[in-house]
Amino acid sequence: MPPSLRPALLRDYAVIAQWINNTEACARWAGPQLPFPFVSTDLPALLAKPEAQAFVLVAKNGEVAGFAQFWRRDARRVHLGRIIVSPSVRGLGYGRILCEQLMQQAIRTTGAPVISLRVYRDNAGALHLYHQLGFAAIESDSNAEVLAMEYRCE
Repeated sequence: MPPSLRPALLRDYAVIAQWINNTEACARWAGPQLPFPFVSTDLPALLAKPEAQAFVLVAKNGEVAGFAQFWRRDARRVHLGRIIVSPSVRGLGYGRILCEQLMQQAIRTTGAPVISLRVYRDNAGALHLYHQLGFAAIESDSNAEVLAMEYRCE
């Protein structure tokens, strides 16, 4: 069975919490509003956003290999966020699979013509992946540390 996306379950957050081991990693993943340390059972509430949907990527062996969310940003855009891949499978293509399946789910669910995301400029692997997936930089919505990117579905 190939890796597949499914809605995140409460038990998945305990696995995801193990991937975040310090304040900086936490802020880079979920933003400065998420406190560190946190209790894994509190993550669903801590990560809640209006109309946000959370998903995990399940690997061939049945283990959780990644996590991500999407939510409506405005009338035209759906935003991908809090994207993370298990440290044990980084570099094996799971990030691409997670993003491709999340993009498909976001488009199918919202019908939005534009997908947005933000990425740290020093995250070379993620930047390379997002460019390969067709995302373009939006400098007007960026800052020195974080690059805003958009993918046009139209």
